[in-house]
Amino acid sequence: MKTLPFFQMPAILILAVAFFACQRDARVEMPGAIDPQIVQDQDDMTWDDYRPIPGKNWANPSLVPEREFRIALIAVDFDDQPFVMTKPKHSDLFGNPQIDPVSREEIPQFYSDFFLKPSEVNNHQTINGYWMEQSRGRFGVTVLNPYGPYRMPRKLWQYGLSEWGQNAYTPDGSIVNYRMEPDVDALWKADVGDVRDQYDAILRIYAGYDETGVWQEFGEMKFQTKDDIPPEWGNPNPDKPRWAPTRYVEWTSWKAAQMQWGLSSMRQGENSGTITHEIAHLEFRIGDNNNNPYVEPYRRVGSGTWDMMDRGCFNGPGGPHMRWVVPPIAGAAMPAGLMVRNRLKVGFLDDEDVLTLSRDGLAETGTVVAHVTARAVEPLPGSYAGLIVRLDGEEPHDRTPPTDPATDPLSPGVPTYNFYSMEVVQRIGYDSFCPDNGVLLAMNKDEEGQSGGPNSFNLFNWVIDANPGDMNMIDFKRPDGTPVMRTIADYRQLNNALFHAGLNSGSKYEYVDEPNRLHFYIIDLHRNTDGILSYTLAVRSLDGEKNRHRDFTLSPPDAINAREGVQKVLFRLQNNDPGVDACPDIHPSGEVNKYLNNDVYRLAVNSMGEGWDVQILNELVSVETGKEAEIPVYVSKGKDASGTADIILVAVSESDPAVRQVAVLEITE
Repeated sequence: MKTLPFFQMPAILILAVAFFACQRDARVEMPGAIDPQIVQDQDDMTWDDYRPIPGKNWANPSLVPEREFRIALIAVDFDDQPFVMTKPKHSDLFGNPQIDPVSREEIPQFYSDFFLKPSEVNNHQTINGYWMEQSRGRFGVTVLNPYGPYRMPRKLWQYGLSEWGQNAYTPDGSIVNYRMEPDVDALWKADVGDVRDQYDAILRIYAGYDETGVWQEFGEMKFQTKDDIPPEWGNPNPDKPRWAPTRYVEWTSWKAAQMQWGLSSMRQGENSGTITHEIAHLEFRIGDNNNNPYVEPYRRVGSGTWDMMDRGCFNGPGGPHMRWVVPPIAGAAMPAGLMVRNRLKVGFLDDEDVLTLSRDGLAETGTVVAHVTARAVEPLPGSYAGLIVRLDGEEPHDRTPPTDPATDPLSPGVPTYNFYSMEVVQRIGYDSFCPDNGVLLAMNKDEEGQSGGPNSFNLFNWVIDANPGDMNMIDFKRPDGTPVMRTIADYRQLNNALFHAGLNSGSKYEYVDEPNRLHFYIIDLHRNTDGILSYTLAVRSLDGEKNRHRDFTLSPPDAINAREGVQKVLFRLQNNDPGVDACPDIHPSGEVNKYLNNDVYRLAVNSMGEGWDVQILNELVSVETGKEAEIPVYVSKGKDASGTADIILVAVSESDPAVRQVAVLEITE
């Protein structure tokens, strides 16, 4: 055994660094990645992908939230559109309903029960369960009183064609411009009086479909061209076109176009699974965070599948192209959780639930290392729900160089972000239908605002994509079999956005923002006995740290004998840094001393000996002051390898790269 100081080993260091540039093929099997990225596409998800939160059923109606939300559900139909749920199974033009029908008089109670009471029909998932899970019992829907059914005074198409330039595509040639809500409320008030003051929200369920869930599936996905639309899908007036304009593209079938588009007024068709999303608009005044993915120049989505206020509201079995299903038990049935920024905004997290740091403060105090628990559950002991770094200091706070959204589809828009957030996503609870487990890194704005440039949209969360390239996935195939690819603006391009710990995961374990002088690290992952996922995360200032001295030792194991196959050997790294003086006023979270007593070290390993291979599973390790960590190194000897070898491990302090050590393990015959 021998340990050499770094300055005596320039040749060995060169070899170690070269190892990163060109890894040799392993001659025998080595261990796999510690945190492999496993992305499951939305199209491939089923209800079998749901994983309950251990020991907690937030949909249990016996749980009483701190804030009880009361909704009146008003059900209406039309003389040209009966309730889909009253028809025989799979009998309507769209292939619904998916279950046995109910009578017209039963419709209001059916939908009240569907959205509020756990049952086999809704797979035991309710809108109350969603909000209880997100708020940890602070907010829930406890009342959903049914009213109706009522027959509307106008036909469905008179309301549905009153939007998105469809006004003149009527059967009788009239120009329509009607909103549904006044007529719904007039019927309701005439029946029971004006009792709106008894409720927090009015949910208007109308017979038929939200156009948002059928325009594409029963438009360009079903028909090759607008001239191929058959009579049963067209305008009932045979002299009129069988197509009509729609919100995002030139045309869809008239039957799809005549439907209303869901709005934040909580006006929902029978296929709508986005009621939770609309409650957030109404009660918490959170806007949409999504783009228009169909219009050029393409603009990347903000938070995509990872937040309910973006296209994460489409999460559920089968993905976005299954949002036509009645009742809504497929796409959009299981919206994603809310990101840290939004949970803080609506009061679902307290300040002490999140570790909040100052960018300028990091240059004073040095590297911060902390643990963050999966957002679907309460933070584990000694852990947080998220880590935040405020972009403070001299103006401008966000120093990201402006980019041109007209030419760069990945532009984050106007650089006016206020803070970074790090949180953990685990596919449990309502996050079961997110596409991956891992660490979600994002830039956030305190207040909402436009992204700027062409096709501007409301933007306040910008997820940092660990794999920003085009995933090159098919969106759908046209009737003639021609594939249509997902555009770079499709929200599913963020399916592989999460960061992962360790090497060879398929993702990244660090992110550097040079203009904003920050370096983020994903150090390691952990699972407790219930399988709850948490990560060790770190962040430091690229401007260094003041008044800190870094010191550590690196020790190899005793010499081992050569043998064929894989051997696991343990090097040891001890952090000898002095303690940290109290610094209570530097970071917003106040006293953060216990998170400053770690350093982060970067590792490199190599072997000197013919036919020998060596591997580490993680390039990063964090060790607390005065403590020691074991670093596993996997060594393999090939069939014709030399009898002896040296295994060289190099460790460098990320806080002070001038502080580094090299340890050598001798392997003898």
